[in-house]
Amino acid sequence: MQIRKTYMEVNPELLYAEIRDFALKQDIDLDESSLETYTQPDQSADFVSRGKLTFKCRTGGKTCLQAHIVGTPRAETKLMMDVDEDLFSRDKLSALQGDIDFIFGSYELKE
Repeated sequence: MQIRKTYMEVNPELLYAEIRDFALKQDIDLDESSLETYTQPDQSADFVSRGKLTFKCRTGGKTCLQAHIVGTPRAETKLMMDVDEDLFSRDKLSALQGDIDFIFGSYELKE
């Protein structure tokens, strides 16, 4: 399953950190993480951040959740989560989404 969200004026680095912490509450382990920042063309004061988080199940060690984040604090930040529903239960996914929506729901652009 894939979940996509777009937020307005949310710092991508904050979203990255919160998703990492919220996911770890769901009894999974962080496998890989990366966060990169780029300058926008012709605008040396504006930055775009790109983050990727990969989580594995504690039993079996298979990837159960990946989060991709791209955005800028002054405009849109996009989140895409890939979830393996066989390894990451609906209850855990619901709890993760609830935490994310509680913090960032008011910034979400509804499509």
